[in-house]
Amino acid sequence: MPTSRKPYPIERILSVGTYLTAGGVGFVWLIIATFLRKTVTPFLMYHIMQSIFLSIAYFLLKILGEMVYVVLYRIPFINAIPYLLNMPIPFLFDFSIIQTITTTIILYLAITSGMGYYSYLPWVSDVIKGNVGH
Repeated sequence: MPTSRKPYPIERILSVGTYLTAGGVGFVWLIIATFLRKTVTPFLMYHIMQSIFLSIAYFLLKILGEMVYVVLYRIPFINAIPYLLNMPIPFLFDFSIIQTITTTIILYLAITSGMGYYSYLPWVSDVIKGNVGH
């Protein structure tokens, strides 16, 4: 969705940075804005909250995946599935399937936010839009 007001270049740079650093740049920017008593624009707040939400979700899914892997590792033939998902693939620059998917999502979000759009991921963006609003 395009914004009603074109975001300033610094807002677009910060939104790209917050995706590329798993929410780190955005979190620091929120602290700086609080100390300077500045308001954060809805565009920037949306991208900061979405990147932080995605980082926390990824962390929780990774922990859950490791617990499932411990169970699957003990089952013959099925124990190859987690290995295949994490196996480096030469034509994907030695990224695994999981790394390729997460890198693609992060690059999509960073590029579209850098263009000044509200990046959209099903369900995640709906949750953020419902809580942050824009």
